[in-house]
Amino acid sequence: MKFSIDREAFTGQLGIAVRGVATRSAIQTLSGVRLEAGDNAVELQATDMELGIRITVPAEVERQGSAVVPGRLLLDVARALPGRGLSVEYRPSEQDVELVAGGSRFHLRTLPSEDFPKLPAADAAQPIRMPAAAFVETIGRVARSASRDETRPHLTGVLVTASGRDLRMVATDSYRLSVKETTLDEPVAAALEANIPARTLQELSRIAQAAGAEHIEIAALENQVVFGLGDIVLSSRLVEGRFPNYEQLLPESYEHELRLPRDELLEVIRRISLMAQKNAPLRLRFTEGELEISAQTPDLGDARETMPVPFHGEPFEIGFNPEFLRDGLESAESEELIVKLISPLRPGLIQSGDDGGFLYLIMPIRLNV
Repeated sequence: MKFSIDREAFTGQLGIAVRGVATRSAIQTLSGVRLEAGDNAVELQATDMELGIRITVPAEVERQGSAVVPGRLLLDVARALPGRGLSVEYRPSEQDVELVAGGSRFHLRTLPSEDFPKLPAADAAQPIRMPAAAFVETIGRVARSASRDETRPHLTGVLVTASGRDLRMVATDSYRLSVKETTLDEPVAAALEANIPARTLQELSRIAQAAGAEHIEIAALENQVVFGLGDIVLSSRLVEGRFPNYEQLLPESYEHELRLPRDELLEVIRRISLMAQKNAPLRLRFTEGELEISAQTPDLGDARETMPVPFHGEPFEIGFNPEFLRDGLESAESEELIVKLISPLRPGLIQSGDDGGFLYLIMPIRLNV
């Protein structure tokens, strides 16, 4: 393998590829990036066995072939080299890759290529195509609600469904539930339903924004999903286990329905949350025409603030995890919110007031008197 390439273009795409390398793995090769030189291009491949990234970069290929090189070291070296031109050559007899730029010459030891897995391709399935902006925006509204608990893998994903012009994503960690429905400009070519790891979707979102992608192609295989963004292909395993029937979690009716200004409520909650530390809850006390938000952490202090709200009825107090409540308010992204409540021990619901197709169910915390 030997090729010449624009160093800045190479490092830019390599910076994306190394996001897929394994940081902790018993398989040393997974810490590397596979360089595969073909016809007038080099493909960069990286994977940690869960997430895979393939990127094609134009190059002048003198000799085709491949080699696996430590990913982050390769990136650091390529960034540090002088000039725009870069020559890369695999030397089998030395078991290294030589990088030459200007007067600099580096030799990087290669990793066992036989241990590098074959990444899936979308050839076996008909991909669907949708605007990247709509897909990325929907990810951002729900992904933080997915569980990080690997002992419950079925909750670590986001349920993605698409049919016609409707795109829906759902995520839950059993303490809160996010649902975002997005109307697409054009209908998708086929229906999609897949439980995709939240980490994969968040990585996809970063890559799509960095690459300025206009469209995303999605192909769901038997236990894999493949995303295409121009010269970038991202693949991932699907989450094992059945995603819960989230519709059964939504209460059929509520005692109170309040329309509240999102920005004002969010600012108050951010301030008062400063005193909700060490697992202390955020307390919301509703009385006639008023909401008092308070928090107290033993040995640190307390805080409280009131704001007018259109509440009527018997007073009651409900507690929430402050981080989860902030997440819901931030994800709503509308000037006005609809807050629905039942009782201090039943979940509350936050909806975007502009009919933006977003809802956020949050479980309360039992309060000590």
